[in-house]
Amino acid sequence: MNHKDRMLAGLPYKAWLDGLSEARMENKLKIHEFNLLRPDEEEKMDQLIRGILGKTGESIHVEQPFHCDYGKNIEVGNNFYANYNCVILDVGKVIIGNNVMFAPNVSIYTAGHPIHPDSRNSGYEYGIPITIGDNVWIGGNVVINPGVTIGNNVVIGSGSIVTKNIPDNVIAVGSPCKVIREITEDDRKYYFKDKEFDVQDYL
Repeated sequence: MNHKDRMLAGLPYKAWLDGLSEARMENKLKIHEFNLLRPDEEEKMDQLIRGILGKTGESIHVEQPFHCDYGKNIEVGNNFYANYNCVILDVGKVIIGNNVMFAPNVSIYTAGHPIHPDSRNSGYEYGIPITIGDNVWIGGNVVINPGVTIGNNVVIGSGSIVTKNIPDNVIAVGSPCKVIREITEDDRKYYFKDKEFDVQDYL
């Protein structure tokens, strides 16, 4: 098993071997081109981001700047939106469902290094997959750490650091991120805190 295969299998690997450095450079050049596009070059922007990511659904939009390691290890579903300064370290798989929104400065880190300094100085690192379900809103400046699964219909509050799995249908906030309550049917009528919709077409 070469180091690229080890990386994708979640095993310790060395990031400069077996073509991994070249693959990252190839992706960096694509990212560079994407990030320098004019804001009105929407069609080209769409084509480039779909060429960077491994799998994409319908109606996706990623604001500039965007950064990732390989791109091909990222899968996004339909109706995906990432706001400014999204960073995805995709040495492990990142699978994102349908109707997912990222606020600015969301960081997704599948990558990590051993705790012990001797092990860390050996050059070995790892990538553990991250999965985000359907209908998820990730708030600004959120960090999602290796191995995390976020369920369906979840809201992650701004500034959270997600270190453990988050179940379906909850609001979770904090560092480390913890569930604060379930999302209920009563939440449907509010657009912000205790402010109720004054329109009907949100249903």
